[in-house]
Amino acid sequence: MVHFVGAGPGAPDLITLRGAALLESADQVIYAGSLVNPALLERCRADCRILNSAVMTLEEVIEAIRAAESQGQTTVRLHTGDPSVYGAIREQMDRLDEWGIPYDVTPGVSSFCGAAAALQAEYTLPGISQTLILTRMEGRTPVPEREQISRLAQHGSSMAVFLSAGMLTELQEELQKGAYTADTPAALVYKASWPEEKTISCTVGTLAESAQRHGIHRTALVLVGDFLSGSRERSRLYDPAFTTGYRKGTDET
Repeated sequence: MVHFVGAGPGAPDLITLRGAALLESADQVIYAGSLVNPALLERCRADCRILNSAVMTLEEVIEAIRAAESQGQTTVRLHTGDPSVYGAIREQMDRLDEWGIPYDVTPGVSSFCGAAAALQAEYTLPGISQTLILTRMEGRTPVPEREQISRLAQHGSSMAVFLSAGMLTELQEELQKGAYTADTPAALVYKASWPEEKTISCTVGTLAESAQRHGIHRTALVLVGDFLSGSRERSRLYDPAFTTGYRKGTDET
C-alpha cells in the first residue's frame, strides 16, 4: 500500500494526525527533498527505509515502491504542503494504477495557508476579494496560455504565486498588465512555518527589489492583492443585524 501524505508547510507539528500516524508506521518513506522539513523524518521507525526523491526520477520512485510492495511493505510518499498542489502526484498514481498497486491520499496544510498565517492575513475579505487564485509563473514548466499571469491578473483578486521567487522582475511586470498597479500590496513569505521563516511586506512594483535586499531567491510564496492593505469592512456573518440559520438578527421584523 502507498500513502501519499501532505507534510504541511514546514513546521513538524503542522502535519495532520493521520499523516503523522502513517509516517510512524511506514516501512519506507520517499520524501520530497529540501521541500520537506527533515524533522518530520524523526517520526519514522529506526528500521524505516528513507529515500530522497530530489535525486530520483519518476521511474526510480516507482521502482522503489514496487520493491517494497513485493515484500508486503507500506510506503509513505511524503510531499510538501498538500500533495494536490504542485505535487506531481497524478503521474505517480497513473503508474501505480498500471501496476495494480493500491494507494490513498492524506491531505496537508498548503504553504499558501501557512503564508497567510505568518502574515495574519485573510484572503477573502468582504468588499475586497472573494476569490483566491493559486498559480505560478511560466518557467521550464509551461502554463496554458489562458492561465498566463497577465490574464489572471485581470481579476484583481487575491493571488498566491508558487514557484516563482526566482522570476520576480518578470512577475511584477506581468501582474501590472492586469488590474494590479505598482502600488498594489504584496508580500514575500520565505519558508512559512519553518524556524527560518521570513515575511516581507512590499508592493507589486518592489517585489524584485525587496527579494534581492533580503536575499530571497527560492522557497518563497508571493502574495498579491488588496487583502494585504489595512482597509476592510465588517463581515455580515457576525453582524447583529444579519439573520442566519442559527440566530435571528435585528434586521428581521
